[in-house]
Amino acid sequence: MDWGNVTAEDLIDALREVDWSSPPRPLSEFFSRFTIPRSYVKWNSRIKCNLYYYRTNYFILIVLILGLGFLRRPLAILAAILTALSIAFLNDSFASTFGEKVTRTVRQFSPHLAAKMRPPFTPVIRGRPSAKRAIYICGRPRWMFVFIFSSVSFTLWYVSCGLLTVLWALAIALLATVLHASFRTPNLKARLNTFREEFRAVWRNYSEL
Repeated sequence: MDWGNVTAEDLIDALREVDWSSPPRPLSEFFSRFTIPRSYVKWNSRIKCNLYYYRTNYFILIVLILGLGFLRRPLAILAAILTALSIAFLNDSFASTFGEKVTRTVRQFSPHLAAKMRPPFTPVIRGRPSAKRAIYICGRPRWMFVFIFSSVSFTLWYVSCGLLTVLWALAIALLATVLHASFRTPNLKARLNTFREEFRAVWRNYSEL
């Protein structure tokens, strides 16, 4: 796959739709080989490939750095967790999986309540959905959870007076992510994994026709 032809919008859409439940890559692989890109084109292709392939590692890295910045601010830690969940809900796979697990847990205590948490039925015309599938969490539109979690986290940021701290921690976390993605040499496994997931996406689209 030629990552040089992948735009930032395509990369964001891919990260939003891809499954994030896969475990992070081993540390021995994550910190394996680093080289300086020979040109801007190589750097542009490398950083996109690494951001996609090591997405779970980078997410954990950002959360850990944010957590270290809030050891003395419990409310700020809670705000960081809610902020991370707000961002994670934007991913289709995470939002669907989260809603299913919550519904399954509630069903053990109250089947009647769990029945109300089912997503609405989407009509299908000639084997295809009538519109783009909307994402629901516990029977409610995803945007409601994103709005609620974001509002609560913003309030906690304001109360804990940790907004400046999170900006510094977030800047350090993003800088560490960009530096690693820039100098980590994409291995053959990353390229093969990308081709495999690209084939699955094409096959899924073909099977829906």
